[in-house]
Amino acid sequence: MKVLILGATGFIGLPAAGALVRAGHIVYGLARSESKAMVLAAEEIIPVRGDMDSDAWLPLIATLDVIIEAVTASPDGARNTFERTIKAAEALRPPTAPLLTYIYTSGTWVHGDSRTEVFTDTTPVIRPVELVAWRPAVEQMIVRSTAVNGVVVRPALLYGRSASLLVSLFKSAAEGKAICIGTPGGRYAVIHADDLADLYVRVAEKSSLLGGKILVAANSQTESVDDLLRKLVQVSGAKSYEYRAPENKFEEAMQATTLVRPLPGECIVGLGAEEARSR
Repeated sequence: MKVLILGATGFIGLPAAGALVRAGHIVYGLARSESKAMVLAAEEIIPVRGDMDSDAWLPLIATLDVIIEAVTASPDGARNTFERTIKAAEALRPPTAPLLTYIYTSGTWVHGDSRTEVFTDTTPVIRPVELVAWRPAVEQMIVRSTAVNGVVVRPALLYGRSASLLVSLFKSAAEGKAICIGTPGGRYAVIHADDLADLYVRVAEKSSLLGGKILVAANSQTESVDDLLRKLVQVSGAKSYEYRAPENKFEEAMQATTLVRPLPGECIVGLGAEEARSR
C-alpha cells in the first residue's frame, strides 16, 4: 500500500509511520521543515515538505491507498483537511480507482467524564468533555462519507517513548511534589504508542472491511490515578503528591475518567475477509 500520514513527526504519527514501513508499505510523511524531513528520511519514511495548509501533499492522492490524519486539533482544521482531500480525490483519481481510505484520529475524551459508566466502540457519544465537544460531528462526517472509505480511531491517553500528556505531573514530581489535576479515585484509559502504531497498521491493511467504523484504541483495563501517584513518588524521590482543581479546558479533559473497553471480537482488523464475513 501507499500511505500518507499527516502529522508524521508527532507522538502518534511517527510510531505509526515506522510501523507501516516495517510492515512493507510505502509511507509518505508531511514535514514542515528540513530538519523534520531529515528525521522522516532517517526512518525510511518519504518526506513531503509542506504543512497542512499547503498543496504539497494533494497530488499524492492520485495513487494513494490510505491517508492517516493524526494532527488537527480544531474543528475548522479537521473539516478543511477532509474537504480538501475529497476535492483532490474527485479531481485526481481515475473513475475505476477504489475509494481512498481516510483514517481520522479522534480520542476517548469524546465519551466524557464518568466513574460509573463503561464505554465501548459502539456506545453513543452523549457528553463529551468540552475541549473536544466538536469532534463527534467531525467523526460522523468522515464515517458517513460516500466519497472516501472513512474510519475513525479513538486513542486513549498515550504513553511510552517521548509521548505523554502528563509531562507537567512528571516535572512537578522532579521538583519535589507531584501535582495532579483532579480528585482522588480517578482512572486513566491508556495505550502505549507502539500498540497504537500497530493498530493503525491493522486498520490500514483491513480498511476495506472497516469503512464506516469507529474503533476505541485502549488497553483492556484502565489505570488507577492514585496508584500511579504513589508509584511516581516512590520512583522519583518526590516527598509527596497532591491534587488540585483544573483551571482550564485542557486540564478539565485531563482529569476526566473514561472507562473504555474495546469490544472483544468486535474489532476485525486481525481477521481475514472470510472469517470476518462468517461473524
